[in-house]
Amino acid sequence: MRLLLLASAPVIIILVYIYIRDRYEKEPVGMLLRSLFFGMLIILPVVAVETILGRYSGIFPGMTRTAYVAFIVAGFTEELFKFAALHLTIWRNKNFNERFDGIVYAVFISLGFAWIENIMYVFQHGFSTGMLRAFTAVPAHAIFGVSMGFYFSKAKFVNKAYLPMALIMPIVLHGVYDFILMSGKSFLLALFIPYMIFLFARAYKEMDQLSVN
Repeated sequence: MRLLLLASAPVIIILVYIYIRDRYEKEPVGMLLRSLFFGMLIILPVVAVETILGRYSGIFPGMTRTAYVAFIVAGFTEELFKFAALHLTIWRNKNFNERFDGIVYAVFISLGFAWIENIMYVFQHGFSTGMLRAFTAVPAHAIFGVSMGFYFSKAKFVNKAYLPMALIMPIVLHGVYDFILMSGKSFLLALFIPYMIFLFARAYKEMDQLSVN
């Protein structure tokens, strides 16, 4: 039970924060739960595709292999399924009627996925891993969701040309995050905390831009 609470607490805290940040018209609880559930559900195809793509990592030498795993196996696969779930859930839904809504739904989907992933990691690796991921991996998934939702809303309310960026930018942010951690290089690992600060600052800026009604 303690491990389950540890794996769940950071997800719930961020979800509540995003819900509160939606200042003007709160999204229906049913739609939010639906988004969260779809985020959880995509763990199945993500694991399947990552397993298949991971088999080809051996053909890449050195740091190229790290980049392949970070950007393609993890970043591309996970963000692609999140994007698909987001598009299918809200693009034509009547509740997607304000710019900040894209961020809300994208984060709920992203954290649905992160919730299941976090439970798996914490139960496999224990308390210390859960504590570390509470301040790194879980917020990172939320931030990738903010970026996806930011461009998704711009595509809906400003110009549809922004839609590819709703997929490309989260893949890039996710890939860089994983590449730093997977590299094993001290000079790259030294960039991890500055990169996390950059991610948080970027997310706050994007949320502030869409919070203006």
